[in-house]
Amino acid sequence: MKTYGLIGYPLEHSFSKKYFTEKYNKEGIEGCQYDLFELENIQQFTDLLKDNQLNGLNVTIPYKEQVLPFLDRLDPETAGKIGAANVIKFEEDGTLTGYNSDYFGFKNSLKSFLPHTNFKALVLGTGGASKAIKAVLEDLNIPFKSVSRNRSEESIAYSDVTEEIYTTHTLVVNTTPLGMHPKVGIAPELPYEFTSDNHYFFDVVYNPAETEFLKICREKGGHGMNGLDMLIGQAEASWEIWNK
Repeated sequence: MKTYGLIGYPLEHSFSKKYFTEKYNKEGIEGCQYDLFELENIQQFTDLLKDNQLNGLNVTIPYKEQVLPFLDRLDPETAGKIGAANVIKFEEDGTLTGYNSDYFGFKNSLKSFLPHTNFKALVLGTGGASKAIKAVLEDLNIPFKSVSRNRSEESIAYSDVTEEIYTTHTLVVNTTPLGMHPKVGIAPELPYEFTSDNHYFFDVVYNPAETEFLKICREKGGHGMNGLDMLIGQAEASWEIWNK
């Protein structure tokens, strides 16, 4: 039996187990199972490796960056370039290679969502998910500002987002867990009163399907997309990585 799975914390609302179990059944893939491995801290990762015969892992919040020191190498085109891994391939020689399939999932999803790429963007959040988003925007030549709770050399604070910034940066990507259980009904603090039909909101959160962030966008006449399509894309890319 080949065992694949997901590490992160918390995982009770995870999509991955259901998705891969249905994939195995639908496509007649035998001898595979997909499990959830909740780790309260990344140090438990070494125990997980000792106690389980694993063939591949996905990585979610909050470990996409924290897991890197435990890996033997990073794929230079994805995880190495981005600085975060959401896929771990268990090589035949017992070593671990980190990849980032969020990049492919977001890029394909964004291209289907936007009418063109002549945008400026705001990227909300500075965690592991934001790194893949920024790499895609760079490759599509979409200028962006990072927005975080705390001002830094790399980011402006939410309080720095003026009407001018908000109305000229009309692609807004939420990479924070705000809007996801247990923070349902909460949206990042932005000057939403200036939202128009020129705005395109992309939320990496997929459950609930319409977060407060996307609800505000819809009510103001903007265009919104959740993270489900991105998630499916990165899941399929994960499967290809594990089996290539």
